[in-house]
Amino acid sequence: MRIGLVTGPWIQVPPATYGGTERVVDTLARGFAAAGHEVLLAAPSDSTCPVQLVPGMRPTDYGGLGTTISELSHVVRAYEGLKGVDIIHDHTVAGPLYLHRPGGVPLATTIHGPIHEQAADIYRAVARSGAVIAISRDQASHAPTVPVTRVIHHGMDLSAVPVGSGSGGYLCFVGRSCPDKGLVEAIAIARQAGMHLKIAVKMREPEEIRYFRDVIEPMLGPNEDFVGEVDDATKYRLMGEAAAFLNPIQWSEPFGLVMIEALATGTPVVGTYIGSAPEIVKHGRTGFLGKTEELAGFVPAAAALDRAGCRKSVEDRFSAERMVAEHLELYSDLIEGRMPPGVPHGTRLHQNR
Repeated sequence: MRIGLVTGPWIQVPPATYGGTERVVDTLARGFAAAGHEVLLAAPSDSTCPVQLVPGMRPTDYGGLGTTISELSHVVRAYEGLKGVDIIHDHTVAGPLYLHRPGGVPLATTIHGPIHEQAADIYRAVARSGAVIAISRDQASHAPTVPVTRVIHHGMDLSAVPVGSGSGGYLCFVGRSCPDKGLVEAIAIARQAGMHLKIAVKMREPEEIRYFRDVIEPMLGPNEDFVGEVDDATKYRLMGEAAAFLNPIQWSEPFGLVMIEALATGTPVVGTYIGSAPEIVKHGRTGFLGKTEELAGFVPAAAALDRAGCRKSVEDRFSAERMVAEHLELYSDLIEGRMPPGVPHGTRLHQNR
């Protein structure tokens, strides 16, 4: 197949630090190429993913993050360069509705964010002429009117992720500086559990900086070690030496990539059971899920879980190979005119304990 991939204009592929969608697209592009397919990637021109890049794209436009005009301009250039592909997989919001995309080429799009009412309007329209991929069953369950073609969990390349010893004697938190990620709760959990907490957060946007300055910074004391935003190698070391990874999210996160990253290093996850967490963490085997007020009590048991089992759960269920294979199967169905049956709606995977 000749596969066209489209990402947004704001973060290069792969990302230097934060960028979950871009990390997933990079893994897909490399996996498709390794499987013998030709890949054409429409991404910022300073991307370093080792596949053919669409010519004429602009460099990373981080200053335009989230703006319609930045994304639309990027999409126009992307589709101009995607002529001659067999399938297009667009990871932007606007792109799947672009009027002038190559005629007769099947289209797939992945919903990377929550499916609130406005997003549901968009993806119902997209589903009229393309396949819609959800990244968790929980995500799909929040919008029963959106015709989801397939649920495909994220996967990751494990070759560069070492298994840590977990002997650092601390807990860790990695996320964004915002209330939804549960950093306030993580600080409280670590203190209640009597363990040191190492904190790595993305803090670039004005609202992220304000939240850290006004809420988090005044809370920090001798029990916390704030290390800022980190690259992948540092992140995996940080996770791998932690006794447990804290993920007390406070919203229905569509897919918590950070959880499979922690498990890949052998570190069990302790977190709330909302969102996609029960699809990722096996309660009592690779971590513990519960209400926020229960989590401190789970920390000692989590630290005693089998780290090899945590790693194996990612190898078995969240590998790059599995994710690539499931996408290729869907692409083949679309190219050959076999639109797969939709995902049953209204079925949310609850806490598995």
